[in-house]
Amino acid sequence: MAKQPEPSILDLDITKFVGDLKVPGIDVESVVASQRKNIEALTQANKLAFEGVQAVFKRQVEIIRQSLEESAVIAKEMVEASTPHDKAIRQTELAKDVFERALANARELSEIIAKSNNEAFELLNRRFTQVLDEIKDGISKAKH
Repeated sequence: MAKQPEPSILDLDITKFVGDLKVPGIDVESVVASQRKNIEALTQANKLAFEGVQAVFKRQVEIIRQSLEESAVIAKEMVEASTPHDKAIRQTELAKDVFERALANARELSEIIAKSNNEAFELLNRRFTQVLDEIKDGISKAKH
């Protein structure tokens, strides 16, 4: 007999667990709907974070590919430099270019990460504000 997979938290129907719960002044359906919205917000925030990680990884791969291509050109230029003086000048120029490119790449990667984090944070912040509004509305309804 095949073993049944364990149910995950997403498979559970919360209304089954709290459906019979009768607490005066508490709208169980509203509470359940709110919790669903919380799970949806967390799921979306995780998706945004994952997309950010993917974007960083993709850009890192592009940077490595570009660096390898440029290394071949640089090696050829160094071999073709005519005098030790010319080689020294070219090496200095290359070191400066590599340093500036590395800083630009690091800045770009940090901006991608910051954008992803901001999007996820804003989503969760909006949901938190909604939860507070839902609580306030629930309290107002219970008062009447």
